[in-house]
Amino acid sequence: MSETPIVLVHGLGTSAEATWYNNGWIDLIQDAGREVHALDLLGHGSAPKPTDPEEYREVTQHLLDGFPEAPVDVIAFSHGARLVLEIATKNPERFNRIVLAGIGENLFREEPERRTAIFKAIESGQSDDPELRYFADLPNLPGGNRSALTAFMQRPGAPRITEELLVNVTCPVLIVLGDNDFAGPADRLVSAFPNSSFVGLKGVDHFATPKDFGFIEAALTFLDAQPF
Repeated sequence: MSETPIVLVHGLGTSAEATWYNNGWIDLIQDAGREVHALDLLGHGSAPKPTDPEEYREVTQHLLDGFPEAPVDVIAFSHGARLVLEIATKNPERFNRIVLAGIGENLFREEPERRTAIFKAIESGQSDDPELRYFADLPNLPGGNRSALTAFMQRPGAPRITEELLVNVTCPVLIVLGDNDFAGPADRLVSAFPNSSFVGLKGVDHFATPKDFGFIEAALTFLDAQPF
């Protein structure tokens, strides 16, 4: 059994509680005898919630400050996965293994119109589009804050992540993606890492991923964290 701590990183607008605690991840990992750290991103959950976009410039440093000092195993979802990759490309020595879910081709796509639509939905709390309605409702979750979340989305200085940077991430990486996830396909991301593997989730969309048993099974097996 691995003694490596496991860090869990949620996605945009949610929280460690909603993504990991409520879906049973924490209990399963603890049942496996592993140390687990479920972190809230700045502006989310129980973390501080500044409303000035400038204060989110160092959001990845805030996240990294929550890591144990020893190299960690990480499970990260959606925008949390993107932030983990920002850290991993610059600090690969901090990672033992990485599981990324809800991320794929979208990491490389420039989608200003889609990003603007999501931002407007979150800012206004309104949308007739079912997908955008999900984002509009996120600040209504426990620990949510609409002003903080809109500031988070306006973070200045967010770097682009390229295949050239991902070559620096040499630890084993598992990408998990539902075949109905708008973030896909995963091929380009999988091939960008020197040491990667892929698990597809049949019939699963982006929002259902954190609670999908296929994701849980794949991630915990990859990290040697299956319960006894």
